Formats: sequence, C-alpha cells, structure tokens
Amino acid sequence: MDQVRSEEGLPSEESPPQLRGGRLYLVLSAAVIAMLLGSLDGTILGTAMPRIVGELGDADRLSWVVTAYMLAIAISTPVWGKVSDMWGRKGAFMASVAVFLLGSILSGLSQSVMELVAFRVLQGLGGGGLMVGAMAVIGTVIPLRQQGRYQGVISAVMGLAMISGPLFGGIITDRLGWRWCFYVNVPLGVAGILMMSVLRLPRQRSRARIDYGGVMLLTVAIMAAVLVTTWGGRDYSWGSPMVLTLIAVAVLAVAALLYVERRVAEPMLPLGLFASRNFSLVTVIGFLLGCVMTSGITFLPIFQQVVQGASATNSGLLLLPMFGAMVIVSAFMGRVITNTGRYKAFIVSGGVLLAVATLLLSRMTIGTAPALSAVFMAVLGAGIGLLTQTTILVSLQSADVRNIGVASSTATLARTLGSSVGVAVSGTMFASGVARVPGGDSAARPDPAVLQKLPHAARTAYEHGVVDGTGRVFLLAGVLSLVAVVAALLVREVPLRASNGPQSEPADSPGTVGLDATSSDLAGSGAAEPRGAEGSPRPDRRGTRTDASALD
Repeated sequence: MDQVRSEEGLPSEESPPQLRGGRLYLVLSAAVIAMLLGSLDGTILGTAMPRIVGELGDADRLSWVVTAYMLAIAISTPVWGKVSDMWGRKGAFMASVAVFLLGSILSGLSQSVMELVAFRVLQGLGGGGLMVGAMAVIGTVIPLRQQGRYQGVISAVMGLAMISGPLFGGIITDRLGWRWCFYVNVPLGVAGILMMSVLRLPRQRSRARIDYGGVMLLTVAIMAAVLVTTWGGRDYSWGSPMVLTLIAVAVLAVAALLYVERRVAEPMLPLGLFASRNFSLVTVIGFLLGCVMTSGITFLPIFQQVVQGASATNSGLLLLPMFGAMVIVSAFMGRVITNTGRYKAFIVSGGVLLAVATLLLSRMTIGTAPALSAVFMAVLGAGIGLLTQTTILVSLQSADVRNIGVASSTATLARTLGSSVGVAVSGTMFASGVARVPGGDSAARPDPAVLQKLPHAARTAYEHGVVDGTGRVFLLAGVLSLVAVVAALLVREVPLRASNGPQSEPADSPGTVGLDATSSDLAGSGAAEPRGAEGSPRPDRRGTRTDASALD
C-alpha cells in the first residue's frame, strides 16, 4: 500500500481497512458485548441492593455505590475518547474493558461498603470507555453510510439491557448471590477482548503532550454537575449552600476549560468540533433525549405499580412495547439510511414522536387502561429508536476520522449528563405532585404492598398524587421534546461518508463540502481541497501520526 507523505516526510492518516466476513462480525460482536456490559451494569445491581446491605451493612453509605460509579463513568468518558484518538482505537477499547473487568472482580470480592465504593470507582473508570470504544471502533471500520444496517442489533442490545437488567439481577442474586452480579461480567468481557484481538488498524502515535489541565478542569466540571443532579432536591435543597457552591464550581470550571482548550496543541475537548452546526445540534438533541428517555424508564414503572397495580416484574415487562418499538424502528430506519444516505427526516420525526408520546403520557389518569398506556409507550419507543443511533451517526459524520473518539465520547457524555439532569429534575417535580396529597410523601410509601394496607381513601389519594406527579414529569419531557424538534429542524442534510478516508474538516463546517461530493461538484463550487507540498491532502500537524507499516 502506498503511503501518503506529509511535508515532513511522515506518513499521514490513511483509510482504515474495510473488514468483511468473519472478522467484521467478530469485531461487531466485541463492540456489542462492550455496549451490553456498559448498559447492563447500570441496571442489574438495583435488585441486589437489599442483599448487599444485609451482608455488608452501612446502609447510610450505600447510595455511593451507585453515585461513585456514575461519577467515574462521566469523568472517564471524554478521557477514553481522547485516548483512542491519540493512541489507537483497539488499544483503548481493550484497556477500558480490562479496567472494567478488574473493577468488577474486586467489587465482587469487597468486604465492606467502602471497599465496594472504591472498586466501583475503578469499574466506572473502565466503564466510561466501553460505549465510547465500541462506537469509535465501529465508526472506524464501517463507513457511516453502511452503519445503518447494524442499528437494529445495537438498539436490541440497548433495549435488552434496559428491560432485563433488574430481572437478571434478581435471578442472579437469588440463585448465586449478589457478588455474581459483578463476576458475570468477566466471561463476557474476556470474550470481547479476544474477539477484538483480530482487528488490525494502522497504529497511531502521538507526539503531543497530554492536556492535563483540560483533563482536570473537565473532571471538576463533570463531578460538580453530577453531584448537583444527584444531591439536589434529595439530600440538599436546590437553594442550599452545598448545591449553589457546586453550581458555581461547575460554571467556573467550564469557563476555565474553554480558556485552556483554546491554547493547547492537542486539547482534551477540541472546541473546533462545535464549529460544525450539526455536531452542536445533535449534542443538544442527545442531551434532551437522555432527559426524556431516563424519565420514562424511571417513572413509568412507578405509575404501573402504584396506579395500575402491576408487580415489579410485570412493570418491567410492561415496558416491552417501548423497547420493542425502539428495536423495530431502528432496524427499519437503518436500512433506509444505508440505501439513501439521508437521515434528517428521521431526526425530526423522532423528536415529533417524543413530543406526542410524552404529552399523551402526561394525560394518563387512574382510569387509563394498561393497553392504552402501552400504545403511548410504543410511540415513545419509536421516537427513541429514531433518535438514538442517528444522533451518534451525525456526531461521527460531523468530525473527521482523527476525532471520532472525541466525537463519540461527547455524544455519550451528553446523553449521560442528560440522564442525570432528567432524573434529578423529574424526581423533584414528581415529589412536588405527590406532596400535594394530604400526608403524601413520594419516599415514605413507594411499595405497592404497603399501599394496599392503607385505608381506601388514603390509598386513592396517594394514587391521585402519583398520577399528578407523573403528569408533571411527562409534561416537562414534552416541552424538552419540542426543543429537540426545533434543534432537529436546524440540522443540515449532509451526505453520509461512503468511506472512512481522511477528512480535513467537518463536512458541514462553513466553507466545506460534503465528503461524498464529486470532483465536478468541487470544481463547480470553487472549493479547493487543502494540498501538501506533493499534491497530497494536507496532513494534520498536531503531533499525531498514523503509520501504516505498524499495526495494532
């Protein structure tokens, strides 16, 4: 293979190999396993919490088992994205899985809650790279135009993790013990590493210094933001000094981050990505999607258990219409995108369906039949399915191949922060609705078995409070969905890349032309591709090189 040389005589970035056949499916399987591990671990532990308290004690600190994991994931997500851009997709992917597995093993061996919290931090530091690494690898070896055909599988994995996590957690805890909720990750993770070992990519070498200032400032900003959404309205009032201090810290850290990132050679978060209108818009849409999706998954089971009388297991199964619609719509949409290369209509339609579904869900009452609420949930799932993968596709399309890791990590981080904010704000609104009931308390009587023992009048009043609180949650989600529709309407239809060759600028940046444009299109527009000394595409001079003679 001929090497494209830069002005300094160094090989510049080349197109990664296009995998086919067995190797392609092995790499895809490894990526799907990583996504499954990342999604499942966030839900599987909930049903094991009572057993953990019973064995380890220290119930007051148990919430940190979840909070510490969420913090570590949020903090490490952008770091893994940058690492994959600087030092290679395959190595970053396998390292993140290895760290995640080490944290899982140590968490299972914990003898106290504080040990469990510490090891969950380690697990989360690895977990932050699972989704990012999977998306970066897929974005590297499969052209964006062809990724649509695999969206059904990816959405099915996400839906399976969301709905089956609590169920699997309960079965594992009852039959094997809570420690196996962590040990079960090991065989899956090892299989993923072995499958990924078949991938051969040009080895990336970075001569740039690590942006330690950016890493620290981004860590502080994310940590403060997540703690605000975790503590606000629950452990501390929104106007308390603690919450206000955290908000101030987050704002100052972001301001300092913007200052630093403009002045370093290889920034942790390249601000140039946000010069692409599409990248900025789908990042906002991803944030809003995280808010809406998490609100639905959190509060629909509460409505089904308290108002419609479903058991905990059945309330999970009653979410099947939402996840089923999500998978079916994603599979259909993926095929259409692969055949046409067009995606904007799906983003707009997804936002519209989210808005319609959440507004319908906000109108549910005590008399709403489960079949009707299932229809509303199916509409919600269809909207989620239309947006989940298309927002990622557009994020990757809006960045050049060199920044695919950062693009995928930004998309993942936006959705993660959206989920945290959504749960925090929705929880406050739900509590305010329930509190309007005389003696109502969203935290005091959440168990349907306890509610059944209350006098009929008190039980009915509480059910009305849950209906009111749920209505407020979905009304807010409807407003957020309408904002997502507006953002979707502003997205430009830029042809998806048909190959993963080098790209000097985001395709929808001002003054650039989409990568699928022909040479005659370029000539007609008067746009000229940046050229190097020998007529080759101008190389990136930020200190990262890709050597085609050395493979990972």
